[in-house]
Amino acid sequence: MLTEAHPLEPFFPENSKLLMCGTFPPKQNRWSMHFYYPNYINDMWRIFGLIYFGSKDALVDDAHKTFHLDKIKSLLREKGIALSDTGKEVVRIKDNASDKWLQINKPIDLSSTLVSLPECVAIATTGEKAAGVVAGLTGTTVPKVGEWVECRIEVEGKERVFRHWRMPSSSRAYPMKLEIKARYYRRMLESTGLI
Repeated sequence: MLTEAHPLEPFFPENSKLLMCGTFPPKQNRWSMHFYYPNYINDMWRIFGLIYFGSKDALVDDAHKTFHLDKIKSLLREKGIALSDTGKEVVRIKDNASDKWLQINKPIDLSSTLVSLPECVAIATTGEKAAGVVAGLTGTTVPKVGEWVECRIEVEGKERVFRHWRMPSSSRAYPMKLEIKARYYRRMLESTGLI
């Protein structure tokens, strides 16, 4: 089985207070854009549209079956939201996008990532596997969906403290209505001071 390296650079706006981490992107033949949460049927950018613009379609380019990437990046920079993934090198055991069949060979280096994000006070993991990776790296328990645990990690010789929020997956395969997912994300964003 082939090892895949992460195909995207982290998206780290200056002054980011929140780092959102999924597990790993789907195969590139499923992408509608070259960015995080690229699958057109993934609901992440519909969740953000509902929260920040009052419409699930505010960031969706229906005509081209993609998303308004410039608007997404502008919003993330304005609010201070960084994006990365918890898997840096993976093996797709069943050659699909399911976390269930994703083996993480090299996880995110959380300490060096936080060097690049000096104002980060929260990490939101967008799914169960991603949450397990962060919990494993910090020696903490996996939070319940919509909840957080306090984490401590050494960064350049100093202890950094942050909240690890576990969010519902934005995949349509996760059995929860879009509006309910948006409520969970809104609570996390409000708590982090981004609304």
